[in-house]
Amino acid sequence: MQAELVALLAVQEDDGVIRELEQGLAAFTPRLSSLDKARQRAHDEVERTRSAIEKETERYRALEARIRDHRDKHERNVATLDQARKLREATAAMAQVEMARRVLAEEESELAAMARRLGELQSALEAHRAAFAALESEQADARATLRDEMAVIERQLADARAARQAKTAAVPAPLLARYERIALRRKAPALYAIRGLTCAACDTSIPLQRRNSLLVGGAIDLCEVCGVLLYAAPAPPASNPDAGDPA
Repeated sequence: MQAELVALLAVQEDDGVIRELEQGLAAFTPRLSSLDKARQRAHDEVERTRSAIEKETERYRALEARIRDHRDKHERNVATLDQARKLREATAAMAQVEMARRVLAEEESELAAMARRLGELQSALEAHRAAFAALESEQADARATLRDEMAVIERQLADARAARQAKTAAVPAPLLARYERIALRRKAPALYAIRGLTCAACDTSIPLQRRNSLLVGGAIDLCEVCGVLLYAAPAPPASNPDAGDPA
């Protein structure tokens, strides 16, 4: 078998190892993504609750300010009522006092409800933060394990790529480039031995002239149907039926 073919077959063998290692490394992506999504959900829950507290706090403070204004107005109305000397003035002032009292009562009731909601939200925020911290702690071990496993594969992958690179020196550059284009497109082996009269990759019959070139001339040729590179594996040495064990 030609030396360049032997070298290319060795490169292809390394490519198979590299593909398996790359697939093994890629398999970590969904596992890491799952951890990231769980962490993001927990983080978002904390942020949503924190944001809700901020908005509710702003509403609470605005209502407090409005209540202070209405209390001042109510006190003025009470003062006006106290100073009223005529029935008409007293009636008008009393109406203002009653209206301000109803408004204050409603707003104070709303303020109390807001205070309860803020308390509930604060409790929820503490619970979400505790859940997030627990998740972070739980994921720390899982992520450390994944990093260690990935590091092992990455080292194996670096070694396999270095070994492959060393072997490419024995393959002529045009043949290597042709092989790599096909292998990249197929993401699978690009070099096949012919099987009888056909391409081992697609089972298409090989024309006689090209088959003879492969068998006799030791050429590396292209399958016209599936586009892989073809070669003829050497026939196994014939056994000698007359040969026997020495007496």
